[in-house]
Amino acid sequence: MVLLIDDAGYADFGFAGCKDLKTPNIDKLASNGVVFTDAHVSASVCGPSRAGIMTGRYQQRFGFECNPPRDFTGVSLNETTLGEAMKQAGYKTAAFGKWHLGDLPEYRPNARGFDYFWGFLAGGRSYFSNDKDDTEGETHSIRENDTFATFEGYLTDRLGDKAVEFIDNNKDKPFFMYWAPNAVHTPMEATKEDLALFKDHPRQTLAAMTWALDRAVGSMVSKLEDEGLLDNTLIFFLSDNGGAHNNQSSNKPLKGFKGNKFEGGHRVPFFIHWPDKIASGMYDGLTSALDVFATSISVAGEKVNTQSPLDGVNLIPYLKGKSKEEPHNKLFWRKDKMAAVRKGDYKLIRVEDLGERVYNLKADLQENNDLSSQNPEQYKSLMNNLECWEEELDSPLWTEGQIWDTITWMIHEDLFLNREVRVKNPGQLNRFIKASSSN
Repeated sequence: MVLLIDDAGYADFGFAGCKDLKTPNIDKLASNGVVFTDAHVSASVCGPSRAGIMTGRYQQRFGFECNPPRDFTGVSLNETTLGEAMKQAGYKTAAFGKWHLGDLPEYRPNARGFDYFWGFLAGGRSYFSNDKDDTEGETHSIRENDTFATFEGYLTDRLGDKAVEFIDNNKDKPFFMYWAPNAVHTPMEATKEDLALFKDHPRQTLAAMTWALDRAVGSMVSKLEDEGLLDNTLIFFLSDNGGAHNNQSSNKPLKGFKGNKFEGGHRVPFFIHWPDKIASGMYDGLTSALDVFATSISVAGEKVNTQSPLDGVNLIPYLKGKSKEEPHNKLFWRKDKMAAVRKGDYKLIRVEDLGERVYNLKADLQENNDLSSQNPEQYKSLMNNLECWEEELDSPLWTEGQIWDTITWMIHEDLFLNREVRVKNPGQLNRFIKASSSN
């Protein structure tokens, strides 16, 4: 099972140190599992990150580098998806919630290895049924497999209910479930009942949305427990990227947020739960969401033929102490004009027309002190690693356009200079341009 949360903050679960949001079901899972302290996704925005998880490969290898526009293709048909791999291994497969990996028929979940799908194709939607999202043919609408469907109540709850139904229908056979709710992505919407539980809370809506998320996870866990399946079901829990600036999330103590190359953009809360096979604890080795694929197919126990080599690794030997090395000695990121590389304790961020910054994360997790001039050998080594990796990549099939390119560039400029971010969305950019032109 993969539980992939949307835009969750690094510090917004109890197991990650959060004190003001309530996540008892998730925290109980984490306490019986292995919590990763240095885990990263392969992109700091939703679509590319999910493409990496779904293929176990850097998504830049097949051009899925930036968040996709409305009418895009999808994950290359030359790539093997996690759904297809688990079907090869004899598992019944299901995907729930947000897809964001292709709208056209050949790119949809049922065509990419999932026997059952209940969710929506687009990148976001309301948590309540409405005329705008819930129109037949609309990519934001709910689909059961490829048939238009409706729902009542709160979407996070319904996604939990549908997952419980799937478990019940497949409890006597091997199954794989990719559960990807839109929680806690905007729009900030919660039920009146959940909001009332957090009256006067400084992050009231997020607290209510997170409570509903935890409730849905709890319903799945209870079902697994009732069927005697919980301790022998491998569960991955992670966020698709860092917390966003507009959903009340917190990435403390990290710098940055969703969409940029600082730690707050791509270091995520992540744990594995499999008590029958792995002792609980903490793991500090450098880990990637790309590892979900390799770990899953290894645990499946059947030979799976992927069309291309994986970038992720099987985590189980590391967690059992059979391998003393870290899962990765290097990780890479790139989205259009921004790129980064991590090697050991050091990280380099490169932004077109801004230059590079080098940080020692062990000594400076907040990425405030640039070492590029003080440590030229480290700088050269990191740049060489990044440039060699880039030689293996395809060109982006699309970019996010001039407006978002400008916003993202300005955010990196401000974070490079350790100052407050001036512009975070198109409205703020427009006001900034008007103010600048009048001065």
